[in-house]
Amino acid sequence: MSITEPRTVDHQVRADAVSAPQPHDGLRPRLSWRRGRVLAGCTLTLAVLLALRSHLPSGPGQLGSLAQTLAPWSGVAVPVLLVLALARRSAPAQIAVVLTALIWGALFGGVLIDKRQQGGGLTVVSHNVDEANRDPEGTARRLAASGADIIALEELRAAAVPAYERVLNRAYGHHSVRGTVGLWSTYPLSDTESVAIMPWTRALRSTVETPEGPVAVYVAHLASVRVHPGTGFTTSRRNEAARLLADALDAERLERTLLVGDLNGSTDDSALARLTSGMRSAQKSAGKGFGFSWPASFPVVRIDHILARGIDPVSSRTLPATGSDHLPVAATFRL
Repeated sequence: MSITEPRTVDHQVRADAVSAPQPHDGLRPRLSWRRGRVLAGCTLTLAVLLALRSHLPSGPGQLGSLAQTLAPWSGVAVPVLLVLALARRSAPAQIAVVLTALIWGALFGGVLIDKRQQGGGLTVVSHNVDEANRDPEGTARRLAASGADIIALEELRAAAVPAYERVLNRAYGHHSVRGTVGLWSTYPLSDTESVAIMPWTRALRSTVETPEGPVAVYVAHLASVRVHPGTGFTTSRRNEAARLLADALDAERLERTLLVGDLNGSTDDSALARLTSGMRSAQKSAGKGFGFSWPASFPVVRIDHILARGIDPVSSRTLPATGSDHLPVAATFRL
């Protein structure tokens, strides 16, 4: 017994050593193809909605328009979903997040690139000044300080028009106010007329006689959009105003045309496609970032636009806040 017993013990020790788990085996992360399937499904749903966003039906409550307008903010969900996928160590979820990130980047990544250039011969500013603005003269001074050649104002309150005129008329020798919209220019204006897009005047058209030739300028403020618990995202009045404005632009004879103002929607909203598809967004073509303009305190969407046809944008930007709930937007063009 004294001879064989050590051998038995030695054999047992070796067997235990072989069967014992290697150091760190329990700490080594392993991806699972079974975990996180619900998370992967939700992420893929987001990816599909992004890829097909321009084809989303209006559906009940015009939710398609709302989703298209807020689509850029879907990028905020990507890092959150990635953290959840990593925490779950789910292979399907991680693949779905990468796919969603690629789709978002393909759709909106180019918007983040700085495309602004130097130069240009015509600078335009558009601003919804807010009828409740308590400092119209201060707002006018800030807009005039931009050095713009053309300033377009929307949501003008009749009682506040003299205050804007007192300031802007010093630097802008030509102007016209029709209803709640106005146009100030350093260059002569001609053929100015109201554009009937609503029962009351919220749009005008004028020819700006620049040294390089005439440019048709449309200033518009489309009907407001409301969100109601019962009816959802209501856009019917805005969409009808956009259709009438598109008709006016289709009939425009001047090759060089600008559409500026508050469209109460983004250029990604398919409900506005007939109005915006034939024109270039100065922000998308020659800006940096999304250029969100509303609300001024924390902008989440760009509903104030400078769109062009037959004229090339050189740069685009938002201006500092005024007494309005919108930020002013500015763009420079090469004539």
